[in-house]
Amino acid sequence: MNVILFDDPAVRLNLLPFTYTRPIGALRIGVLTIAEKWQLHLGGSVSWLTEGYLQDKFPCNRTHDNLFIDGSVCPDEELVSCAGNLKPGEGLTWQGRVLVFRAASEKENPISYREYPRTVTVIDQPWKIFQHNGAEIRKDFNRLTANRTSAPVTDPHTRVYGANQIFLEEGVQLRAAVLNAEEGPIYLGKNTVVQEGALIKGPFALCEGSHVNMGAKMRGDVAIGPYCKVGGEVSTSVILGFSNKAHDGFLGHSVIGEWCNLGADTNTSNLKNNYEPVKLWNYAKGGFVSTGLQFCGLMMGDHSKCGINTMFNTGTVAGVSANIFGDGFPRNFIPSFSWGGAGGFTTYQLNKALETMARVMERRNRKPDDNDIRILTHIFNETAPYRIWERK
Repeated sequence: MNVILFDDPAVRLNLLPFTYTRPIGALRIGVLTIAEKWQLHLGGSVSWLTEGYLQDKFPCNRTHDNLFIDGSVCPDEELVSCAGNLKPGEGLTWQGRVLVFRAASEKENPISYREYPRTVTVIDQPWKIFQHNGAEIRKDFNRLTANRTSAPVTDPHTRVYGANQIFLEEGVQLRAAVLNAEEGPIYLGKNTVVQEGALIKGPFALCEGSHVNMGAKMRGDVAIGPYCKVGGEVSTSVILGFSNKAHDGFLGHSVIGEWCNLGADTNTSNLKNNYEPVKLWNYAKGGFVSTGLQFCGLMMGDHSKCGINTMFNTGTVAGVSANIFGDGFPRNFIPSFSWGGAGGFTTYQLNKALETMARVMERRNRKPDDNDIRILTHIFNETAPYRIWERK
């Protein structure tokens, strides 16, 4: 059966800025992206039904028999079993949401739906990425390591606790670190590096080619995507991939996109001084909404950067390709293609942003293609209304 992950337009708006540059199912939560979770369960590959400007990079492959799955839904064994047993023209809903249906076309009508009886993990708000991250690391760890044997920890100066919950893929370099998996599993992906003096507490996932730098403190519920470099103190956060937070500084209850860089001693506040629930900018509302959470830090879209000693207030949203620097706390909502900080912003011009994208990707032996350029150009134009200084 052909699997297609579809974007619910309302959910996609709520998940901006991360869904400016990817379908919902391409978000990482736990060790894997949502799409990779479904692939692991169902076998084969998935394709995407998403926004028009993203469709060339994330194509949709239709056949006469397709299983359409809400891209914001994280699978479990029971849901996968129920979805796999659907007949053409049947579907599942949960709390008024279409989870999955089997049809020749997304426009096929009617579909006979029945209510799914169990609880479902749905990633329909940015903060749910870090909120459910620890649980998803545990589930992904069990799926990825079942009936497999970890590479051994051979370094005599590395201290291990809860060894049965630690898994090393091939090519891991580990030196004089402390790995504590007593409260959750630790997964070290292929060709990852953990340098001297790093302290890692599970649940923790380090994806292929990523580094944990010397003396880093990974405090649990942390997932680091592929080809990242991470240092300092990190807690309850997800870095989607290809990004650097290489130096000291605190990152907590945060989500960082791809191709980002946090300058040395960047710090995020994740708790208000009055301990009130944190509000976060919501693109669908065009204003701030309550997360209902006491802890919420920084949401940073792809290709954004910040300079050394940058301080982010509790519940800050930075869009795509923003460049943030200077003294003081910048505003809690930083539009895409902003250049500046607490003292004010100007526009980070598109030609300069594209040049930077090419340089940054080259450092990972990659090159932006026409799709990458078209996507960033579309986002620059679409987000212009948020750059209010351009109206003056």
